[in-house]
Amino acid sequence: MATIKNLTAKDVFELIRTDLQRTETELCQQSVSSVQPITEISQYLQVSGGKRLRPSLVLLSSKLCGYEGPAAVRLGAVVELIHTATLVHDDVIDEADVRRGRPSTNSRWGNHMSVLAGDWLYMQAFNSALEERNFKILDLLIRLTQVMVEGELFQLTCLRKLDLTEDEYFELTYRKTACLFSACTRLGAILGRRSEDDERRLGSYGVNLGIAFQLIDDVLDFTSTEQVLGKPIGSDLREGKLTLPLIYLLQQCQPEERSLVARVLTDNGSKTVKFNEVLDLIFRYGTLDAARQKALEYVERAKQDLEFFPDSPYKDALRVVPDFVLDRES
Repeated sequence: MATIKNLTAKDVFELIRTDLQRTETELCQQSVSSVQPITEISQYLQVSGGKRLRPSLVLLSSKLCGYEGPAAVRLGAVVELIHTATLVHDDVIDEADVRRGRPSTNSRWGNHMSVLAGDWLYMQAFNSALEERNFKILDLLIRLTQVMVEGELFQLTCLRKLDLTEDEYFELTYRKTACLFSACTRLGAILGRRSEDDERRLGSYGVNLGIAFQLIDDVLDFTSTEQVLGKPIGSDLREGKLTLPLIYLLQQCQPEERSLVARVLTDNGSKTVKFNEVLDLIFRYGTLDAARQKALEYVERAKQDLEFFPDSPYKDALRVVPDFVLDRES
């Protein structure tokens, strides 16, 4: 086994390779409905791939807490179904055309069918979770779903809001992204029957990891390419979403520069302002570097959340996952 300093993503996923394969099988089984369009959409989404980071967090945290049973595989599939459902609904709301380099479900099947498919995925996730007959797990997943839906509604109220604060941004980031990461790691503590303190520590690890993940997502929306990212760059800007690099920029730039950014945000991607003009401002004021520095702070917090746990290969793996998040390109 490689040392923690040079642990690679391959090393980490090798620890859970068999269970991840079982999770894929479970996802395939859970993607079948008696209504053919549901099956087509669900399987289309599964084939579209994804990093399977959230199921991996369930599996790694479960093993960290001493649990090796089949429930971790089932719940890994559950959180991926919930995540996929949110993506389907997000794409409908955002009127997105592309997801992971392929046509989005709404552009291929239409909004009505996509919304209903997303609803079905949510219900399928809860139907599967119900098999555990564990009220604590159901309570966690129900609260998670409520928070994520609230996050979507909150985001709609924040669109094109030029005075969005940093606190509001992090509240939104928690609701839309970090709370799901936190639920994944808390599930491991629940399955391992660990103490409330351990569950809280792993939940905090998930929150900090999730915030770092979203911050890097915000940076990549300006610096990546459509081929790598799987969707057009600058999408958040054109959809009127203020991410942290933009919040920092609006706090620092001159009035005429603020007006230029505002024109893009408020006019649904104004044709009079080129994306590169905003990108030039972002580089000039160094707000991407500031956002990455903030992500690094959350990465370090996530690692600190693991200090209380005894040494193990799974602790080592969870300690390097934040570094992978920080260095990712898509």
